[in-house]
Amino acid sequence: VIRCRAAVAWAVGKPLSIEEVEVAPPKAGEVRIKIVATGICRTDDHILEGCFPNVDFPVIPGHEGAGIVESIGEGVTSVKPGDKVIPLCVPQCGECSFCLNPESSYCLKTHVSEPQNLLPDKTSRFTCKGKQIHHFLWVSTFAEYTVIPEYATAKIDAAAPLDKVCLLGCGFPTGYGAAINTAKVKPGSTCAIFGLGGVGLSVVMGCKAAGASRIIAIDINKDKFAKAKELGATDCISPRDFKKPIQEVLTEMTGHGVDYSFEVIGLVDTMTAALASCNMNTGVCVMVGVPPSGSVIPVDPMLLLSGRTWKGTLLGGWKMRDCIPKLVSSYLEKKFNSDLLITHTLPIANVNEGFELLRTGKSIRSVLLF
Repeated sequence: VIRCRAAVAWAVGKPLSIEEVEVAPPKAGEVRIKIVATGICRTDDHILEGCFPNVDFPVIPGHEGAGIVESIGEGVTSVKPGDKVIPLCVPQCGECSFCLNPESSYCLKTHVSEPQNLLPDKTSRFTCKGKQIHHFLWVSTFAEYTVIPEYATAKIDAAAPLDKVCLLGCGFPTGYGAAINTAKVKPGSTCAIFGLGGVGLSVVMGCKAAGASRIIAIDINKDKFAKAKELGATDCISPRDFKKPIQEVLTEMTGHGVDYSFEVIGLVDTMTAALASCNMNTGVCVMVGVPPSGSVIPVDPMLLLSGRTWKGTLLGGWKMRDCIPKLVSSYLEKKFNSDLLITHTLPIANVNEGFELLRTGKSIRSVLLF
């Protein structure tokens, strides 16, 4: 058993608490990882707000991390102690019908199909003050040591800087892949991105990499416009500057609507606006943002009947264990610069400050270091 620090969420609406936790050794098929760095993602904030009813408290959040294998359980062959790894919040078991489908990026062992508040054997590896602490998405990267299934672990290049590539655990591949994999943005096309957080700006980078000729970035926080332009946006607009609905503004700007639109906020109203803002016949709208549990979208069927495509994406459509190591290699080859998304680096003790920066719109991505 290892004793270490972790940021524990004891209850909805309460700040995270830095505690000493006990982390049990890995069982068969499991890996214990020393987390070096972890990003703060909006999804972690959704837990603290109580947006996910299937998350059990107390829990150790965090799902965008990078670390080093400390020990392995019986039967683990793909990693060994000392390997650099990224824990995967969408696993890839390699055996289910979805993993075996080359066109699917999903795994039936993921949290939407199977609760991941405890490890697959329905027990926890975390205890604190004599209480069982729940896992989050099996990864719980806000703990200095964490135990996860082998099939939720990706070995990466030993040269990778863990304080930078931790973003490749969630935020960057989600946005970049939404453009490259899910929408399949074509060269010369027009794109609109609703929401310019870390994931939305990664969509901007994906659209640029795919050769889009016009990339319209949309946010009510104009402080994010300079970063959006640095990453490839050609236009930046705020809905608050117009008296008419934003979908009408985008249609007027482009003639018939954009070729591709992306909703990266998680609000019902902006999801509908994003769908209406793409070309009525061949437009593709991709839902990237996570709406509150139980949300329902009222939609005019004519928006789809005329030919639009409405798609969702989970972590950008990558088969995670196969693709994350390749993305890390591309990062090392400077094919993209996800470092530009990191605005703050903080010690784990300042985790609540990191969340405050997120909520007030002052950060793009904060990285916590152990």
